[in-house]
Amino acid sequence: MNTRPTAGAGLTLRLALRELRGGLRGFYVFIACIALGVLAIAAVGSFAQSLADGLAHQGRVILGGDEAFSLIQREASPAERAFLAARGDVSAVATLRAMARTADGQSALVEAKAVDASYPLYGAVVAEPGGDATPLASLLARQDGAFGAVVDPALLTRLGLAPGARITLGTATIELRAVLESEPDKLAGGIGFGPRLLISQDALRATGLLQPGSLVRWTYRLRLPAWASSDADAQAVVDAANAQMPEAGWEIRSRSNATPQLERNIERFSQYLTLVGLTALLVGGVGVANSAKHYLDRKRSVIATMKSLGATGTRVVAVYFVEVLLLAGIGIVIGLALGAVLPFAVASLFGNIIPLPLAPELYPAQLALALAYGVLTATTFALWPLGRAHDLPVSALFRDEIAPERRLPRPGYLVGTAMAAAALAALAVVAAYDRKIAVIFIASALSVFGLLRLIASLVMLIARRVPRPQSTVLRLAIANIYRPGALTPTVVISLGLGLALLVTILEVDANLRQQFAAALPERAPSFYFLDIPNQDADRFDDFVRAQAPRATLVRVPMLRGRIVAAHGTKAEDLKPKPDAAWVLQSDRGITYTSELPMGSRLADGEWWGKDYSGPTLVSFEKKVAEGLGLKIGDDITVNVLGRNMTARIANLRTVDWQSLGINFVLVFSPGAFAGAPVSDIATVTFPGGGSNAEETALMKAVTDTFPGVTAIRVKEALDAVEAIVTNLVLGVRAASAITLIAAVLVLGGALAAGHRHRVYDAVILKTFGASRRQLMTAYAVEYLLLGGATVVFGVAAGSIAGWGIVVDFMALPFHWQVGPALAAAVSAVLLTVVFGLIGTWPALGRKPAPVLRNL
Repeated sequence: MNTRPTAGAGLTLRLALRELRGGLRGFYVFIACIALGVLAIAAVGSFAQSLADGLAHQGRVILGGDEAFSLIQREASPAERAFLAARGDVSAVATLRAMARTADGQSALVEAKAVDASYPLYGAVVAEPGGDATPLASLLARQDGAFGAVVDPALLTRLGLAPGARITLGTATIELRAVLESEPDKLAGGIGFGPRLLISQDALRATGLLQPGSLVRWTYRLRLPAWASSDADAQAVVDAANAQMPEAGWEIRSRSNATPQLERNIERFSQYLTLVGLTALLVGGVGVANSAKHYLDRKRSVIATMKSLGATGTRVVAVYFVEVLLLAGIGIVIGLALGAVLPFAVASLFGNIIPLPLAPELYPAQLALALAYGVLTATTFALWPLGRAHDLPVSALFRDEIAPERRLPRPGYLVGTAMAAAALAALAVVAAYDRKIAVIFIASALSVFGLLRLIASLVMLIARRVPRPQSTVLRLAIANIYRPGALTPTVVISLGLGLALLVTILEVDANLRQQFAAALPERAPSFYFLDIPNQDADRFDDFVRAQAPRATLVRVPMLRGRIVAAHGTKAEDLKPKPDAAWVLQSDRGITYTSELPMGSRLADGEWWGKDYSGPTLVSFEKKVAEGLGLKIGDDITVNVLGRNMTARIANLRTVDWQSLGINFVLVFSPGAFAGAPVSDIATVTFPGGGSNAEETALMKAVTDTFPGVTAIRVKEALDAVEAIVTNLVLGVRAASAITLIAAVLVLGGALAAGHRHRVYDAVILKTFGASRRQLMTAYAVEYLLLGGATVVFGVAAGSIAGWGIVVDFMALPFHWQVGPALAAAVSAVLLTVVFGLIGTWPALGRKPAPVLRNL
């Protein structure tokens, strides 16, 4: 009794292996689809994990210490410095944006970084000449009346300088003594809009840029003693800092979260790429189902023979299910192997180019996840077509060639398919970084599959009900759409999915390019001017208006502050919505005014009057307030310059962020910061965008007259942002290409699978007098009609998806890009026709006699 299951399993495996002796013909698309999807998921998971491990392993180097305490617009007080010094070695770094000027009048924005003698606590600065052997202090020391600097080569190129040249920063003379090749803590500083200029803190103080209210970030890196460097010791320092100096306003990072924003972006992008890989698997699943169905069609006589000899339906299904799993295993192994080696290949080929710490290894958990995805996908899409063979009698199997029976599989197979699909969906949700997005993806995938199957049925119904045309060719083409064994469902699903994804990518890409390359510069300011001393504000206004009389000047006071509490809850304990979490992650620009700011519209509540002098009030941006769960009347506490200030929310505003004007999440009532050291920020906007000559002249005049004022040219900032967006879109395109390849493979496989039916059709029709030209025309019209019907859905679905991504996730205006959508539609139709005719042409050359003898 106990040996029967084992014997049965052994027999099933032997039969499956014998079936595979005939080769893999008909399963190449199956294997390729599974391999592509598993490759995408394994590669993304392994690459993301290698980045995470690299960030974790080099956390101290990236952060510049075991912990970092950051302050904005002020240095640490003596008591704060003493607190840090008592707990380990301290290194202070000041970062700010400033204007570098040459003797011949050129100027450029730089990201200045002023370091002390202890910098860096971990890692090393590599400069040329000198490498990492020359002490940094000697490169930055004052010699012959000039302070030294190590400079990003981009600045030398931009200003046409060579090492040894001198520039002016503020009121100090700086000699560019070496070219910066490696900066250990570069990632911790985020993305900058200008090249790095590494100087000493003595040089910074000599520039005159350290004015009250200047936008300078002071970061104090702490290296813990060797005997107290555990994570628990590091957390104890953080707890003590918060307890002893609750109003310091520190932004504290530890080595375990050296670059939290980068890590969040990696996780989000990894989730997107994983969903792309899962999409490739789902698209490939259609190929799995097609391959299983058409393989069973070819094996119809074998199945009939097995049943004639006494094989049960369960045995038949088991044999072919094992065969499917074995073939899926080939694709999975290929995908896992390629996915596992990708991080090693990237580190080897591009490790010196990518500014990210990669630590490639074999990651069993990520590979196991990809394996599970592959097995569940093959099971989900193969069970249904395999289950149909269970109850078909021998006569039906032979007769199914010309009159296929339409019946559902047994309930057991339906339940098995549903369970496999549910497991696949559950795995996608559990493994997701943002489970809400994963649930939306699954619901969207189910909806798209359902809609495409409904569209296929609708196309077949219309073709069946349409009046019979006079043209024989057209009548044959229409009949092929709804005849038994028609390719309509397969073509509609595979082509529709691929086209929808392609249109989505094109719409997002085109909208981003339009937004950054065309629309924004036309209405954006020409310049931002930062760090305008409050006492020089009126003189600055008069000067700019005299230099650029046709430009519009807007100037407001600005400070930086961190939200530390809201309606009595600490910021770290708040649970914001994902689209509002950014406002709590660092300090934000704030202002105060008696009038409603330009670019804002009052959405709820009342604005305070011009002569208001009561308790401190604040106006909050509406969407951010809703994301934080705040409403009018709630209190919010903001730390500004080391002082906690609590204000009551008086009103909510909507802000036109796309104008790139001076906009703030938080606007306080006048008098809120009386006596605080404040600098101003201003925008200058030329009508029509302004010419390069007048913008250059204004920037030179301002930087010469006000050397402490920083000018940010908006066009250059937009170019930097556009470069980042372009690289992101390229990454999305490359990843999405996997899904598109899978869709093309499925489409080509489906059309190739119909070759046998086309042979029989062609032979019968040629016997009755049809010419090759008529048949080719009929098939071309058939594929043209199928492609045309499908592209309507693909373009519509892709456009809607693109609109959702641009509007909801990117918060940008959406404009439907007709050209890219139509180009994708035409390409899809041509692809269908070409693939179809390529697969059909050999069938037209078959001799009738051999085929008719085997009917």
